[in-house]
Amino acid sequence: MIEKISFSPELLKTHCIVDVRTPLEYAEDHLPGAINIPILTNEERVEVGTIYKQVGPQQARVRGLELTCGRFSGMVAEITSRAAGRPILVYCWRGGLRSLSMAILLETTGWPVAQLRGGYKAFRNHVTAYFAAFDPQAPLIVIHGMTGTGKTTFINNLDSEAWTVIDLEGLACHRGSAFGELGIAQELSQKRFDTQLWSAFHDAPDDRPIVLEGESQRIGKISLPGRVYEVMANSCKVWCHASLETRVKRLAQEYARQEYREEMAAALERIKKRLGGQRHAELKGLLASWDVEGLGRGLIEHYYDKLYYKHRPWTPDTEIDLEDFGEAERQLVVFWQLRCQGL
Repeated sequence: MIEKISFSPELLKTHCIVDVRTPLEYAEDHLPGAINIPILTNEERVEVGTIYKQVGPQQARVRGLELTCGRFSGMVAEITSRAAGRPILVYCWRGGLRSLSMAILLETTGWPVAQLRGGYKAFRNHVTAYFAAFDPQAPLIVIHGMTGTGKTTFINNLDSEAWTVIDLEGLACHRGSAFGELGIAQELSQKRFDTQLWSAFHDAPDDRPIVLEGESQRIGKISLPGRVYEVMANSCKVWCHASLETRVKRLAQEYARQEYREEMAAALERIKKRLGGQRHAELKGLLASWDVEGLGRGLIEHYYDKLYYKHRPWTPDTEIDLEDFGEAERQLVVFWQLRCQGL
């Protein structure tokens, strides 16, 4: 009798997690650290599903066996090799026939194996419930500031022994602005983002603050799940400054790549109405002449600063200067030490 185990985060550390769903299902989302050993290919699953609906479950299972039986020994060999002595936990979509079949094969050949009760769907329910009642185990420090101040670079270079950094834009594969997809393909699903964010929070130690960059509810096509945005809005807020010249240079350093040129032109078209026809034409001309600093300055003055943080319904808990990232971190350290002391 195959043992069934309900999901708990500890299983991710103790077991070799095997996802036997199709590559497409795995790509959409999967348990952290899971390896994909698909019983059926994407095309085979469609074929078997069609037979199930049009003919019946018995015929579908027979066809599934015909398609897969020649691959069983190879699957078992790959799983046991990658397990490296760890117990094996197998799952499919709902903890049904696919994962049960693989678990039986592994058990028959003498390997310690269990089946995830409820499959991927049970894990997804766990992630959804976590964010619905979101209450991080460590305090959040949310970094705000105008476009070009270097917030993302700053947080990603903080001392990892003192802070836990969760780069929301990095996880979402988007910079969170009209030009946020330059050189980046935001191809991940909402489910994949949720899982990666859950994993980041779950792995965060409780003895240091979690630093994140302030974001809107949406980052490109991705939404912050559950109560994350609400909790961030009620957490410690840090406002970051940098001079206009520094902001222009930092934007230019990030975007001054010829391979971004067409994407930059497309992004300009998307914000044409907000800019107005004359301003749009001016910025389009700067792009055509490859005056990236001029374009960055124009976007800051006539788009970003008018659109973002135009009205702040909150007062920051402290303000730091991002002209020098090292000095900015020292300012943040002093602020947090005083805050922890109740001063």
